[in-house]
Amino acid sequence: MSMITAAQWVPRGFAAPFPQKYALDEREFERIAELAKLQLHDAEEDLKEAQEDGEGPVEGTEKAENEQSMEVEDKNSTTAAKYDDDDLKEYDLEHYDDDDDEDVPADGQGMSIFGNLKSLAYHESNKDDPYVTLKDEDDDDDEKEDLQILATDNLILSAKVEDELAHLEVYVFEDEGDNLYVHHDIMLPAIPLALEWLDMPVSNSGTEKDAKGNFVAVGTLDPDIEIWDLDTIDCMYPNAILGQGANAESGEKKKKSKKGKKAKANDAYHVDAVLSLAANRQHRNLLASASADKTVKLWDLNTAQCAKSYSYHTDKVCSLAWHNTEPTVLLSGSYDRTIVAADMRAPDAKAPRWGVESDVENVRWDPHNENYFFVSTENGCIHYHDIRNAPSNPAATKSVWTLQAHDESVSSFDINSIIPGFMATGSTDRTVKLWNIQPTGPSMVVSRNLDVGKVFATTFAPDAEVGFRLAVAGSNGNMQVWDTSTNASVRQVFAHRLPDRGGDDVVEDRLIGVEDVESSSSEEEEEEGEGDGQNQDADSMDED
Repeated sequence: MSMITAAQWVPRGFAAPFPQKYALDEREFERIAELAKLQLHDAEEDLKEAQEDGEGPVEGTEKAENEQSMEVEDKNSTTAAKYDDDDLKEYDLEHYDDDDDEDVPADGQGMSIFGNLKSLAYHESNKDDPYVTLKDEDDDDDEKEDLQILATDNLILSAKVEDELAHLEVYVFEDEGDNLYVHHDIMLPAIPLALEWLDMPVSNSGTEKDAKGNFVAVGTLDPDIEIWDLDTIDCMYPNAILGQGANAESGEKKKKSKKGKKAKANDAYHVDAVLSLAANRQHRNLLASASADKTVKLWDLNTAQCAKSYSYHTDKVCSLAWHNTEPTVLLSGSYDRTIVAADMRAPDAKAPRWGVESDVENVRWDPHNENYFFVSTENGCIHYHDIRNAPSNPAATKSVWTLQAHDESVSSFDINSIIPGFMATGSTDRTVKLWNIQPTGPSMVVSRNLDVGKVFATTFAPDAEVGFRLAVAGSNGNMQVWDTSTNASVRQVFAHRLPDRGGDDVVEDRLIGVEDVESSSSEEEEEEGEGDGQNQDADSMDED
């Protein structure tokens, strides 16, 4: 099984030209040792809970353990006698693995899962040993060149599940060379559900204000939010954890819930899956998170602590979006079929609320008009609302327009921030559709099956130079970048906003993937249907 659950672009100019290799220095060693202690404590708690529930060692286990211990002692005695030879005595094999007394700290805490790592040393004499192969400087230069990220490259982050393993894939997209490849990946503890790129470094030990960085926050089926450095290769542990897992350093113990009972929501951390993340681009230290525990939480990235918790919804909160010009207003959508636009400075104030006909999938502000926002739903609709016309009762909500975009759930959609009126929708019906939004409402420009399975990620590139590039991914684990400006129908509708390609050199529907996907027959069938798609406006839209 392979599946991509979320994807996001990284703007140009933020990635380090030469990402660094992960270094396990003394400071990092101490940090991950603290995390290892927490994991050990969790395992002990799980064992204790299992024993209390009658799943612990069965009767007679203790006796069996004692007998096994006696057998081991007998074997050790036999082994010692076996090697009781004059020629071997000088090597003292019986005590070969014993540490010298002077190497063992008085507190007895010197050993760890890494053993006596700090005592390892490189001896200069190795350079004369013909059997010891050291890296050539030319090899280092070649490896460094392979890892290089150019200023004209974009990164695309992909939350992927493959063969029951969860990881974050970091793609490099070279637009000029029509090249997309995986630069490196990061192993994750659980199935990832949400990604959010951060332009500042984050650490549980504190963050320097106004610092620049290239990081990502990852929400998973676990309640903790992990933050990783995208400019470091082969990381072992996240740079920071937002949630209860971050309390390892303070020595706070996790409180385990009884079997079959869910932990109760609280104001300090999430207790269920994290479904959405939203970074505040004006107040850079603020990150909002939405969870299946029905709460929205606001995190201060300078301290890696929860600053405030909000309970605006009665069911899972699945999508968040900060207002483009009012940086304290947060839009949230929920499975309770409502959307709330709340000012985070006034948590006790009554926030305006809108209702929709089915579960909310995604919410987005209109980047070209601050008074409007979009909502996609499980039954395939897109709603367009005016924030100035909030209903007194969510059941009486009246949208500016409602579009039946797909026959199944609109699992993802995006509004192009560079090109006004350009919208892309992706659905579990396996199609991606492009729309032209006009004052009278949207009309479909083209519909395509890009061979990514059920579509879970549909996102436009954030830079003007690649504004027509659309990253699409879904249930079959493929990532495709569609240069929509090469599509004939898109060129016809948005001709006045397109770069000049010289006419004859236009390539129809240029798709860029890790592996080239050729499906000429299906493309011909879809191209035949594009003309009909251009006229599908009033028929697919219900104006309220």
